[in-house]
Amino acid sequence: MTSISDSFQTLRDRQQCALIPFITAGDPNLETTAEALRILDRNGADFIELGVPYSDPLADGPVIQAAATRALQKGTKLEQVLEMLHIVIPNLKAPIILFTYYNPILHRGIKTFLAQIAVAGVQGLVVPDLPLEEAEELIQTAASFGIEVILLVAPTSSQDRIVAIAHQSQGFIYLVSVTGVTGIRAQIQDRVKYLLTDLRSVTDKPIGVGFGISGPEQAHQVKEWGADAVIVGSAFVKRLAEGSPTEGLQAVEQLCQELKIAITESLRESPSLQEVR
Repeated sequence: MTSISDSFQTLRDRQQCALIPFITAGDPNLETTAEALRILDRNGADFIELGVPYSDPLADGPVIQAAATRALQKGTKLEQVLEMLHIVIPNLKAPIILFTYYNPILHRGIKTFLAQIAVAGVQGLVVPDLPLEEAEELIQTAASFGIEVILLVAPTSSQDRIVAIAHQSQGFIYLVSVTGVTGIRAQIQDRVKYLLTDLRSVTDKPIGVGFGISGPEQAHQVKEWGADAVIVGSAFVKRLAEGSPTEGLQAVEQLCQELKIAITESLRESPSLQEVR
């Protein structure tokens, strides 16, 4: 399998911005999650971020928290998620990035956890509550399994901390666009443009922007500001949860197509994007 870093290099060579959708595993059920992964892969996702439901999701807003709660109430566990991925991943082009919190990793043991997700085919890992000061062991052990650990830069991060995170992060750097949790917001703050500039001054690693991007215009704006990837979570999770599983999957497919158009075509040139504005 091609690594996340190599996939980003290919996209850069083509001067393309990556689309990274996020969904929560097990909401409404793992069968629907598996089909959603296939649909996202077919409709323009360059990478897919899959959240493992957790009882204390500190970085997640109300939409994703609710999805995680529903998944946990139905008994969704990491082992089941990995069994599903083991079947689905071989048929996907987009690398899977697992989103989980640090406590479940420590509970299983870092090496055991990484061995389990590597066997399932996972290629990237986001751990939002992983302290930078404790990241080295996870990053080094993950590298031995061919897994890249992606670190987050917050709007409140100091310049020294930005430099340290940029140095340690693997695959790409996850730039959080807002102060606070994930969620759907009406607009992306202009400060993201300057945060991108600050990061560019200290690293040449790819930068993905997430938290708060919910529609085509926001995705297009972030791409125009120079992001290497646009990460969209709550908007996908919300659509997948509405109506029947079939209706949710159709809504996810449509949103993925709209976002892909937004980051690959000019707003003025794309009639299909004008229709969804």
